[in-house]
Amino acid sequence: MMAPKELCFDVYGQTLSALQWEGEGEPILALHGWLDNAASYVPLAGELGRPMVALDLSGHGHSSHRPAEVATHLVDHVRDVRTVAQQLGWKRFTLMGHSMGAGIACLLAGSCPELVSRLVLIEGLGPPTTKPDEVAETLRRAMDDMAALKDKKKPVYNDINDAIEARTRGFGGLSHVAAALLVERALMPIEGGWTWRADSRLRLTSSLRLTEEQVKGFISAIVAPVCLILGEQGMGGNGMFAHRAEWLKDVDVVRLQGGHHLHMDAPQEVAAAINRFLSRH
Repeated sequence: MMAPKELCFDVYGQTLSALQWEGEGEPILALHGWLDNAASYVPLAGELGRPMVALDLSGHGHSSHRPAEVATHLVDHVRDVRTVAQQLGWKRFTLMGHSMGAGIACLLAGSCPELVSRLVLIEGLGPPTTKPDEVAETLRRAMDDMAALKDKKKPVYNDINDAIEARTRGFGGLSHVAAALLVERALMPIEGGWTWRADSRLRLTSSLRLTEEQVKGFISAIVAPVCLILGEQGMGGNGMFAHRAEWLKDVDVVRLQGGHHLHMDAPQEVAAAINRFLSRH
């Protein structure tokens, strides 16, 4: 497999980076999970054999951050993704997302159904929500987090292997091989060692999330056929997305052995499921 090509896009004052692979068929635009980056699709790209662009979302990987001292919102990624597709010249494409990226993909597919021919979701179906009676306290906590951010510093690692080990203990759990792939794109050199490139605001409490009823509105508006891939040992193994899947018009639910990052740890099985789905639609 040839090494991916690096791409850059000018999107609302940011430079967003991406990895591009050649292949046959309709192009795929791939969105990674929270605190991951485009490298999360390196294992899968080699198995799919399809043209694909995996984006570093704002504040992740090699992409720039949103303006300083400004709150960041998940929904802001949706317009970024649509703009990237426009700059690629893609009128219609397959959209794929993992975890947070799956949430963003659902929002775009629901709001712009004319763009998305097929939707592949890995360990995610719509974004996280906040209950109506919790929104006030959540906003207060988010403002407090933002005010305290100036006093916080990112960790510094003398050895890259220490960063890889730390990443294996992160959200969702990661194998050493998968963590090493992500860390290679997630670190930057500084005096005394290495630290994370990621925007520190990504770790703050979200100041405003959608409610479950609003998420239902987006998911119910999706017209593209959907392939929902869940890991038996991941977030999908406990049935947390079952009620949301009922809102979809056309969905194939595929359950595979693996954890939250099964597309990195078991790329052959995940790619086989995706290719079967894409061949049918």
